[in-house]
Amino acid sequence: MAAAIIVDGRLLLAQRTRPPELAGLWELPGGKAEAGETAEDALRRELREELGIEVSGGDRIGDDVPLPDGRVLRAYRVELVSGTPVALDHADLRWVDGRELGEIDLVGNDRGWVPDLRLHLNGWG
Repeated sequence: MAAAIIVDGRLLLAQRTRPPELAGLWELPGGKAEAGETAEDALRRELREELGIEVSGGDRIGDDVPLPDGRVLRAYRVELVSGTPVALDHADLRWVDGRELGEIDLVGNDRGWVPDLRLHLNGWG
């Protein structure tokens, strides 16, 4: 699962540190759901662990991205409830607008969501 956190018309991206082939690329923060977790619960846990923030919500954005192992990656729009994001599990964090989103070096799995994310940035910014 991936989280689209948009504040004042800017989207939060996280820079990967691993695996080596993805290190340095940018992504929507998030992670895997544990057994029995809902998407919303998993995103809240992952973002607390990775960024030190509390979020709520979980409306879907874009289409599922098929993964090689048969699972799918989904993006969700979440609201920042409290905290200031800190790169606890990433090399860096960056807030981008719609133009910058198209120029930044995103991981392949996240690139398909760019048009949908731009709509959210333009509509909710």
